[in-house]
Amino acid sequence: QALDAAGLVPNKSGNVSCRRPDGFLITPAGVPYRDLSADQIVPLALDSAPEPGDSRPSSEWRMHAAIYAHRPDVSAIVHTHSPRATALACAGRGIPPFHYMIALAGGDVRCMPYATFGTAELAESAVRGLEGRHATLLANHGVIAVGATLNAAHAVAIEVENLAAEYLAMLAAG
Repeated sequence: QALDAAGLVPNKSGNVSCRRPDGFLITPAGVPYRDLSADQIVPLALDSAPEPGDSRPSSEWRMHAAIYAHRPDVSAIVHTHSPRATALACAGRGIPPFHYMIALAGGDVRCMPYATFGTAELAESAVRGLEGRHATLLANHGVIAVGATLNAAHAVAIEVENLAAEYLAMLAAG
């Protein structure tokens, strides 16, 4: 709901997850964040697809599972469609290290090639984009931010959107 209030997940776009010992918890599909309640959060195992009849997890559950499988240091993932960072992603542009706050992302924020939402290809692309980083852009899609805690991943997502706004302003200024 804080991401929604900050304008980083317009309507019901994006998703959030947190690791737990037996897998992870992820936001459900199709629920506007302002209406989200704790009992709607969906538990998933790291190594299996959702069971039919269970609550419907975000369509990006594969991406979250793949990141957790490859990044033991990550305990939370925030995926947004924040307006400015998504504009850069739609232009196929990452965020270069033009400002010292890029360090929060672990270095430049790469823009990874397009892959259809919800697919294993997108999951693999996100994992590659996050190598040595805490954030990546997904072409024509949005932002992935990760952290050791939910607060840390949230802070990275906020900073990536801030850096994207500054970078776009810098580009406009020539």
